[in-house]
Amino acid sequence: MSEAPPAVIRSTANPQFKALRLLAHDSTGWRKQGRIWLEGDHLCRAALARGVQAQLAVYAETCPAQQRLPAPRTLVFADPLFAALSSLESPARMGFVLDLPAAPPFDPAAATVVLDRVQDAGNVGAILRSAAAFGFRQVVAQKGTAALWSPKVLRAGMGAHFALDLFDAADPALLQALAVPLLATSSHEGELLHRAALPWPCAWVFGHEGQGVSADVGARASAHLRIAQPGGEESLNVAAAAAICLHASAAAQLG
Repeated sequence: MSEAPPAVIRSTANPQFKALRLLAHDSTGWRKQGRIWLEGDHLCRAALARGVQAQLAVYAETCPAQQRLPAPRTLVFADPLFAALSSLESPARMGFVLDLPAAPPFDPAAATVVLDRVQDAGNVGAILRSAAAFGFRQVVAQKGTAALWSPKVLRAGMGAHFALDLFDAADPALLQALAVPLLATSSHEGELLHRAALPWPCAWVFGHEGQGVSADVGARASAHLRIAQPGGEESLNVAAAAAICLHASAAAQLG
């Protein structure tokens, strides 16, 4: 006998709707609830492709059955409720709720990205994508960095989270434990990146959008490097700078 389809939730007073709306809109909701919200087919499939099991699948009533993905539990909301739940301009009509991953073991010898108070969620997510693309499998986010598991960073990361070991609001002792060279970016001092002999593995640190890498973190760096800017701009967006630096490391590794 086939299983009956789940009932459609139509009331904003429903406690499951209220909890999910907080999870989707509150940047600290994931910490309070111990779970994370993924919205959209791409993010949900990226999680499944990495072997991540959804705790709950959530659909808009008009999401076609053939587009729905496997999960142990399913909730269906009337379209206006899903639109209220969504934080996207055009709601994607589907989402997953995942248990917050357990903290992974820290690897002092791993190629690592350190985020030093990078505050914009879009920048953080873009840097995670570059880290995953260029072989950096560990990301250490210092306090003051946009929360790695917040909905906005998850959207900007486009699935990169599930390819990385992530340390959110990390203990500063993790930097002391690094056993690989720490490289810092600078807009005005240090050797030009394209002329440098880059070590591998290494750790790159990227700093605050306006203030750059903090003095105490910069003091730990074994090298400071700058990106050639013949066009004369004062500085690059931190996510753009990170992509250039991480690609340079990957290219040097490949020879």
